Amino acid sequence: MAVERTTVNPWTWSLDLGYNQGEIVSGQTRTLYCAGQTAMSGDGKPEHAGDLAAQLALSLDNLEAVLGNAGMSLTNLVRLNVYTTDVDLLFQHYGVLASRLGAAGVAPPTTMLGVTRLAIPTLLVELEATAVG
Repeated sequence: MAVERTTVNPWTWSLDLGYNQGEIVSGQTRTLYCAGQTAMSGDGKPEHAGDLAAQLALSLDNLEAVLGNAGMSLTNLVRLNVYTTDVDLLFQHYGVLASRLGAAGVAPPTTMLGVTRLAIPTLLVELEATAVG
């Protein structure tokens, strides 16, 4: 069976930066590889400088938008990578992430990594996910 790739872009601003928000790879199952989602507005502007909890919530909203655009939801997550510039601060606000995943009834394999910085200096957290549907 041939593999079919379909881009998923609820916004177009990322195309100018050379990437898709997500990509569906179809074969026997549909797999969505999501670009890292951050606290970016729909027009590609960073939001909530200095507020990790708000950035985490918006990053989750953006992840859900990519999933929804592909006909999926948080329940389809099979992998989640969390990148943050401040691990200790993230743990103080981890309930934002845990409650949203818990409400969806999902606990995907997750990796958390502390990084020096993200692509835009004011961003504090980035979520990278894989979903299967």
